Amino acid sequence: MCILGAQLAPVVFKLGNREVSPFHIAPWCEETIDAPPIIQVLRGDFFCLPFGGNSTAYGDEEHPLHGETANREWTLIENSKGRIVCELDLEIRNGRCRREVFVKNDETAVYVASSVQGMSGPMCFGNHAMLRFRTPGLVSTSEFEFGQVFPGEFDIPAQGGYSSLKPGAKFQRLEVVPMANGSVADLSLYPAREGFEDLVQLVARSEGIGWNSVVFPEEGFLWYCLRNRRTLPHTILWHSNGGRHYAPWSGRHKGVLGIEDVNAYFHYGLAESASSNPFAVEGFSTAMDFTPESTVRIPTIMGVCEVGPNAEHVESIQIQDEGIEIQLRSGEVVSPSLDLDFLQL
Repeated sequence: MCILGAQLAPVVFKLGNREVSPFHIAPWCEETIDAPPIIQVLRGDFFCLPFGGNSTAYGDEEHPLHGETANREWTLIENSKGRIVCELDLEIRNGRCRREVFVKNDETAVYVASSVQGMSGPMCFGNHAMLRFRTPGLVSTSEFEFGQVFPGEFDIPAQGGYSSLKPGAKFQRLEVVPMANGSVADLSLYPAREGFEDLVQLVARSEGIGWNSVVFPEEGFLWYCLRNRRTLPHTILWHSNGGRHYAPWSGRHKGVLGIEDVNAYFHYGLAESASSNPFAVEGFSTAMDFTPESTVRIPTIMGVCEVGPNAEHVESIQIQDEGIEIQLRSGEVVSPSLDLDFLQL
């Protein structure tokens, strides 16, 4: 784990006699660049508080991109075999964050919990996982009420950034998403639409277990992520495939998919997420009210499993007595053992 931003990567999973490392590390991470800390070390997965760009101040609070949690150095509390714990005292708004990462013997999963205590008032937040697609991947998610393309201008052509999806378009399935040119895109297949950056949000109710998955048939494994939708109801998909031509991206950030579980309104930031935005008006959570006396724990489990060369999309993920059952459309079933009590469902 990188102490700057508590960003998690690389993570190497052992599958039989081989290793897989699905998380992305930005190509400039060994370079000296002029960019915010979050961009300098961009990798893997990190916790955002508040989530988003935060270009609009919230009262007298001016937060950086994805918050202090993604930009400041955390204090390492524990670094033992299979377990890392770090903490951060916030400065812009009073509070303390704790991030715990650990693994268990005989499992191919990593358990991550971010906790917030001593904070008062509304706050949006989220996890920011990023996968690197070296080969084609098949993307699936748990059920959602609807999806929507980012309603604004996600990247600005005059600055060298380009998007392909129709701004603000709503959809019911990943396979049929309107594009700006009048055609449709299949977001269940990636990489796709090289030369563009796009972002969509999948909006869901705050109950039960949520999941995302990517199957890599050519590499013989699938990646999955589990969450408690009480804290992280929605998922943002950021398709980064060479659409940014300004530094440090310079057209070289390709084949990356951000799979970001959030309690937020797109990636606008705290001011928009804590307001009466269109999702909140429809009754969907886009921020949470914190109280100084309470601790909010935000858990997630990310793991990998072996699959065959003919594996197709994940059809469903069901809770079992000692783990989960992952059903693929090809008929294949994998059942990894997990400690689901960790998710506090």
